[in-house]
Amino acid sequence: MSTILETIVGAKRKEVEKFKPMSSIERFEKDGFFWKVRNRSLVQSLLLPGSTGIIAEFKRKSPSKGWFKPKELEVEPVIVSYNKSAGGISVLTDDEFFGGDLDDLIQTKVVSDVPVLRKDFIIDKWQIAETKAFGADVILLIAACLTKAEVKEFAAYANSIGLESILEVHDEAELEHCCDEVNMLGVNNRNLKTFEVNIDTSLQLIDKIPAGKPAIAESGISNVETIQQLREAGFKGFLIGEAFMKEEQPGKAFEEFVTGLTPN
Repeated sequence: MSTILETIVGAKRKEVEKFKPMSSIERFEKDGFFWKVRNRSLVQSLLLPGSTGIIAEFKRKSPSKGWFKPKELEVEPVIVSYNKSAGGISVLTDDEFFGGDLDDLIQTKVVSDVPVLRKDFIIDKWQIAETKAFGADVILLIAACLTKAEVKEFAAYANSIGLESILEVHDEAELEHCCDEVNMLGVNNRNLKTFEVNIDTSLQLIDKIPAGKPAIAESGISNVETIQQLREAGFKGFLIGEAFMKEEQPGKAFEEFVTGLTPN
């Protein structure tokens, strides 16, 4: 039986095969935001004194919990609230499993001035060019669905076009995918094969993350006490989505959360 991750990646390969012939990398390099907007640095934002370190995420649903918000939910009101105090904003662009799309990315870029992360399952260099053309500043590279060679190639290409990259890992073995070209290390507390969440995953891996790669804890963060614990352990970034998106007003939930957070 296929894992959830295998199912998602299989669907993503079919999606890329479908859309890739419609627009070449060369076309992306001439369209959209590609060279028209200066990229924002998530590394700099997370290390900035006083930064909340929060990467606030916009996602309408998850494969394990279904819809948090209807497809019709507009991006702008939520992003405007996120933009006030977030160190960065993450946007889910996968449609089938997370209810997102690339238009969400464009709208986020237009109404925000903090770094924007495209959260998706990157399995082809073509998607990285697409990411830049649609306005993101950062890509996510998931070790669990990429080879070491692919991580190195994709991160190098991202750097060459002005994008930063986060390598996402879940265990010590996946840390072997890290390379000089990667800008940040994300530890996903959610096992993408089972979607079970355990915050201890971050705490167990922090000492093994290479120096010079800002560490980001992802998933399972729902209170300021956990952020303080992760900060003390050495994390600079905290990706939070579900805790906000499940509330009636995600933007307001984010603003209330931040009021209880001690500045970094």
